[in-house]
Amino acid sequence: MPFFAKVIVSILVIEILGGAGAAITAPAIRSWYGTLVSPPGTPPNWLFGPVWTILYAMMGVSGALLWQHGFEDPKARLALFLFLTQLVLNLAWTPVFFGLHQTAAALVIIVLLWAGILATILALLPISSSAAYLLIPYLAWVSYATYLNAGYVWLNR
Repeated sequence: MPFFAKVIVSILVIEILGGAGAAITAPAIRSWYGTLVSPPGTPPNWLFGPVWTILYAMMGVSGALLWQHGFEDPKARLALFLFLTQLVLNLAWTPVFFGLHQTAAALVIIVLLWAGILATILALLPISSSAAYLLIPYLAWVSYATYLNAGYVWLNR
């Protein structure tokens, strides 16, 4: 498959998976989430959609670069495992936080997600520095989201 096609497929798959959480998030924002005390620096709700759309696209390109490299190399297989693990953690956070309203459990997930993203970046560096660098804004955003999640836990005990 040509690289461009891998990019399109990777972006579409990750955008669809990530966007599926909106079905859980939207009703919660109108009800439960709106009742929470927000930590300082909480952005407006409208900002999350565009930011995640961009980050998911960058993740897709990163995944395509890894896919282009191939998976014969054990280092590439490890990077793929870590990439998929952090993606599963990413997808698990939304239903736990917004669906189950379990902010403390979501905090555990997001801390594991942060570690998973960092491990993925480190595993990608020797394979494709571009793939690794594309995940740095994602790590930064998840760092910020971890602060917010911890703030919701603390302020809404």
